[in-house]
Amino acid sequence: MKNSVKKFSLINTIEGYSYLLLLFVAMPMKYLMGIAIATKIVGSIHGFLFILFMILLVIAWQDAKWSLKETVIFFIASLIPFGTFFTKKTIQTYE
Repeated sequence: MKNSVKKFSLINTIEGYSYLLLLFVAMPMKYLMGIAIATKIVGSIHGFLFILFMILLVIAWQDAKWSLKETVIFFIASLIPFGTFFTKKTIQTYE
């Protein structure tokens, strides 16, 4: 159980940073500087990390026996900029 929660905690942080890079670095590069490749590269990496986040969320949910409410909160937080950083403390209580 602890291993799956640790993996989820790690991807939670990495995915959060990739989202911020996409929103605050790659998108301005595309729309303000005309460098479209920035969103293609960062967007692809973020997409891969988000899929991995979702897989590890389901595995950690099953192993740690989180409530559906808590799991949905982790998911919704991943859609909000900086959201994953607010859930980190809760996730760490399960490690």
